[in-house]
Amino acid sequence: MPAPNPDGEAPEAISELLEMIPALRAFARSFCRSPYDADDLVQETLMKGIANIDKFQPGTNMKSWLFTIMRNTFYTGIKVYNRECPGAADCVSSKPSSLPSQEWGIRGSEITQAVFNLPYEQREVTMLISMLGMSYPDAAEICDCSIGTIKSRLSRARQKLLETTGEKSPTDLINGKDFLGVAEQRGVQ
Repeated sequence: MPAPNPDGEAPEAISELLEMIPALRAFARSFCRSPYDADDLVQETLMKGIANIDKFQPGTNMKSWLFTIMRNTFYTGIKVYNRECPGAADCVSSKPSSLPSQEWGIRGSEITQAVFNLPYEQREVTMLISMLGMSYPDAAEICDCSIGTIKSRLSRARQKLLETTGEKSPTDLINGKDFLGVAEQRGVQ
């Protein structure tokens, strides 16, 4: 790890690294259902980033570098998890006893579940581009594949989301037409 400046301040690269925490948290949620697991993934990514800050090339994209570290850390964790074969992680006691009472909350849960049910590669690209607003070239760099592959994964993910939610177009998925009718009947605008 690079030595601090004589004033005791962290080098500029570490400051830039720390500014990426909100984006790292959002990206980690694309991998982990549990916010606690997502926070653990962010922490591990930050530890690896700080430990290897001397390998970061100034002038390159810090966000892409950190996202690549996070992605690799997550996939390594999956390999370890599959090798260890722990007991069922999807325990009944971790599920809520009742569903949300509001229609929009239910709709949000359905869409979130549909995103989490996508294959890893499609979910990753969906989160990077659709939710974090990254460009195709940046997403391709993070995923270590071509821009064409990114576009096809995103297209397949969007199609799968439409099929899963029973919608015909992306506009219907966003607007939630069935719930709008319920809101209009109740006098909600």
